[in-house]
Amino acid sequence: MPRQLLVTSALPYANGHIHLGHLVEYLQTDMWVRFQKLRGNRCIYVCADDTHGTAIMIRARQEGRSEVEVIADMQAAHERDFADFGIAFDNYGSTNSEENRTLCHAIWKSIRAAGLVTEREIEQLYDPEAKTFLADRFVKGTCPKCNSPNQYGDNCDKCGSTYSPTELINPQSTLSGAAPVMKKAVHEFIVLEKLRPFLTEWSQNSGALQPEIANYLAGHFLGDALRDWDVSRPAPYFGFEIPDSPGNYWYVWFDAPIGYMASTQQWCDRNGSQLNDWWKNTNCEVHHFIGKDITYFHTLFWPGMLKTAGYSLPTKVHIHGFLTVDGEKMSKSKGTFVMARTYLNHLDPSYLRYYYATKLTSGVGDLDLSLEEFTNKFNSDIVGKVVNLASRSAKFVEQTGLAKTYPDDGGLFANAAAAGAEIADAYEACDFSRAMRTIMALADAANPFVEENKPWELKKDPAQAERLQQVCTIALNLFRQLAIYLAPVLPKLAEQTGELLNDPIQNWDQSQTPLLGTKVNKFKHMTTRVEPEKLTAMIEESKVEAPAATPTWDDSPEPFAAEPLAPECTIDDFTKVDLRVARVVEAKAVPEANKLVQLTLSLGGEHRRNVFAGIKAAYKPEDLVGRLVICVANLAPRKMKFGLSEGMVVASGPGGAEVYVLSPDEGAKPGQRVH
Repeated sequence: MPRQLLVTSALPYANGHIHLGHLVEYLQTDMWVRFQKLRGNRCIYVCADDTHGTAIMIRARQEGRSEVEVIADMQAAHERDFADFGIAFDNYGSTNSEENRTLCHAIWKSIRAAGLVTEREIEQLYDPEAKTFLADRFVKGTCPKCNSPNQYGDNCDKCGSTYSPTELINPQSTLSGAAPVMKKAVHEFIVLEKLRPFLTEWSQNSGALQPEIANYLAGHFLGDALRDWDVSRPAPYFGFEIPDSPGNYWYVWFDAPIGYMASTQQWCDRNGSQLNDWWKNTNCEVHHFIGKDITYFHTLFWPGMLKTAGYSLPTKVHIHGFLTVDGEKMSKSKGTFVMARTYLNHLDPSYLRYYYATKLTSGVGDLDLSLEEFTNKFNSDIVGKVVNLASRSAKFVEQTGLAKTYPDDGGLFANAAAAGAEIADAYEACDFSRAMRTIMALADAANPFVEENKPWELKKDPAQAERLQQVCTIALNLFRQLAIYLAPVLPKLAEQTGELLNDPIQNWDQSQTPLLGTKVNKFKHMTTRVEPEKLTAMIEESKVEAPAATPTWDDSPEPFAAEPLAPECTIDDFTKVDLRVARVVEAKAVPEANKLVQLTLSLGGEHRRNVFAGIKAAYKPEDLVGRLVICVANLAPRKMKFGLSEGMVVASGPGGAEVYVLSPDEGAKPGQRVH
């Protein structure tokens, strides 16, 4: 009996274009959906643009446009990129839709009625330059748990900890670069701790999560009390205003997953279906495909919302890793941070679809795009093994068509038909890599048959016409079998195969029965080889000159607070102090003193000064010789037990090992006055 499946991918944010890293998820989902439809299951694939939040609001301000205009342009670009990569959504919506607003109101009402909402005033980071409160993802700083730098304000990608952005060390706004200030505002919270028993049971025992994800949740979140989830943001904010909390807006992560349901609603309205047929139907499976960076939103917050509002829980959350290129993070300076449109300007999307399929497994490990392997794999497998079967046989039966009875092929077709169940199991488990390996093993078995029977030689002998038709019938049926198995990954090849053999590929079971007696159309070129020159051109186009590093300073207020300003003086007072550039010509430790170093300073020519400086803990005497320093040259000599000190060197710091002798820039000369 056919299954009913609702499938989603994470919603791409409307503040940026699609890149190859994003496509890992959308291509994986599209392949899985195409497989399910090929199997005869009732399956719809919905997605939407994630449109709300501070970043969209700020961008609209900067561009002098409305937020609606900004998100409309980006959505159009997203949909073009997806379509050109063969990603076939049944509905692609927007979180800024009336369907989404209506569902947000209804789900919020259920959560409020369940007693899960609490309200309290909090201090939140505020960007004084952008004049807006800062969402978690628009603050970066050092993780308060593991001290990893450059972490976002909601969670650390190094240690996996979650925290409030106010806990970050040295936070910085990603919108303006300004240091945020604290500002009070009233926020709405969902009390997740009340849902912990349910979330623990669901995450550990439902089978909806990969084992490593279930273990991660148990170890990082569910073992302790869950923190209340802050689900509101004060104005100004681009989003939906909370009906029973005027001036507050739902945080983007509240309304974004509800966008899955809103997109489903739009599909239902067009197709005469009801939302409850998909979201309140125990016979309907709900499958989410997401990246590991948004795990806890989809495995804690989202199932909690669904459970409270009475909707179906996810049947499976398929979580994947990130994309690396040649073993490293994608890099703009190296040209490996490639936008989808840049790729399409140079290369066929089939190349990437197949490469990703060979790498994707059911686990959450990262996927590496090796540029050399990318070139070789498609050329070897698809051009050299699969399409090769058709290109070397189709033209010989354009007049006669396929034989009416299937010839003896030594069991090749039957063996490949039997492998269909194993390939289907791999697709179902999202182990596309295993499916591709099995399919290519079948291609490896089929190609020797063509090599041994040489249809191009049989064509030369009219007496071999029947044998020629038999050989080509076998070769084309083996090719068609492979094209059916590859159809979820290479839909264009499947379409071309249907056109060649006058029998569209529409069902997985077509792989189990030979195609006989049909006309064979004129063979048309099906694909091209990956050309290294085009790959290189794509990389070159993607290179972005790295901006100059933004200077960072540790300008904390503590030093100034520790030593407040001295009483005010006049310029006349200041000019009484004669500061001169001096060079250290001799330096030695004072054995009887714990802190002192004896310095001989040159003020130029024969002018020398003997100075005792309390810098012994910070400097080795030999390291000071030859160095330019600043000397208080007209300080009255001071008689000390170790000798006469005839001045002072200028330094900063609290003392001890933290002493920093001040030096002029290179070019200054001993004896010059400091003005």
